[in-house]
Amino acid sequence: MNTAIRLAALAAAFALAGTAQAQVQLPPTISWSAYDVGSGGYNQAVAIGNALKQKYNVSLRVLPGKNDVSRNLPVREGQVQFSANGVGGAYLAQEGVFEFGAPSWGPQPIRGLMLNTSDQVLTVVAARDSGVRTVADLKGKRVAWVIGAPSLNQNITAMLAFANLTWNDVQKVEFGGFGAAMDGIINNQVDAAFTSSISGKAYQIAKSPRGLVYPIFPHSDKAGWARMQAMAPFFFPYMGTEGAELSKDKPAESATYPYPILMTYATQDAGLVYNMTKAMVETYSMYKDAAPGNSGWAVERQNFAWVIPFHDGAIRFWKENGQWKPEHQAHNDKLIGRQKVLAAAWAEVKKGSHADDKAFVAAWQKARAEALTKAGFDPVTQTW
Repeated sequence: MNTAIRLAALAAAFALAGTAQAQVQLPPTISWSAYDVGSGGYNQAVAIGNALKQKYNVSLRVLPGKNDVSRNLPVREGQVQFSANGVGGAYLAQEGVFEFGAPSWGPQPIRGLMLNTSDQVLTVVAARDSGVRTVADLKGKRVAWVIGAPSLNQNITAMLAFANLTWNDVQKVEFGGFGAAMDGIINNQVDAAFTSSISGKAYQIAKSPRGLVYPIFPHSDKAGWARMQAMAPFFFPYMGTEGAELSKDKPAESATYPYPILMTYATQDAGLVYNMTKAMVETYSMYKDAAPGNSGWAVERQNFAWVIPFHDGAIRFWKENGQWKPEHQAHNDKLIGRQKVLAAAWAEVKKGSHADDKAFVAAWQKARAEALTKAGFDPVTQTW
């Protein structure tokens, strides 16, 4: 064999090796936690699972969870590798606030793979017959407060702040769950509640005699946005075009955040995270039209400067894909630094002696705010 032939053979071998390395390598079964059966996040996960099965013969097991804790617990305990979670299970868990400020939890080392920013909006909706047209019109109206759902309630708290309102400016109506709150609009027990525009409940309200409207959050109101993001930095301006009473010709000038958030913990194997991220991108064309909101998983809709850091395995893929820039790495490093400050403060509080859980939470709130402030970070949430 002459030199030219040998070189050609070697080049072919290296090309084949590169192709093999580029192939997705996942275990036969992957497990995710997700929102409850019938939710948008659950339906999306099922559609993604069908695509994974078709392309790689990988089975996706989806474990439904009724709340943030029940979605995070199996990830923390290693029962599932990933979670198609919400802002509560991602951002609030990272921050160690609300239910994650309990002694059994604390700040969690959350890491992202991908964010779904679809054409839906996650926002407060109101009955059309209530007269609400802008967020300021919520003043004096009946607004739903869901017991045991701090992320939903914190979202509305921040949205009220957009218009310089608090819960003292509205009539708080308590409900035992999200579904009951949405039904409360239909049944004329309440005028507004927090939801996704693609939820089944939103469509039910739209078809009811009361009708549905999306209160406007003017994108030009910089002071309003500053007030809202000071309480909930995960929100951003968005023109919603998917969901009940929405279309490209009839958009909502609103506020939203990514949902679902495909996440894991920092300890998850980087190779597995890399391959999961790659598989999500490679199968996108197979699942993008298979469930409402799936278009939000598109590569061009990813936000690498959001409120949780990305996993090293995911970063490796996004770098290879040409999406990850130096400014994203700088932002990511800052978020990981914030998590380290939170973890250190938590460890100190755990060393102390506390009369009861209430005393522990009070000590944690104080220590958390002080540690973040000292390190140059905004505590955002200081009491709950």
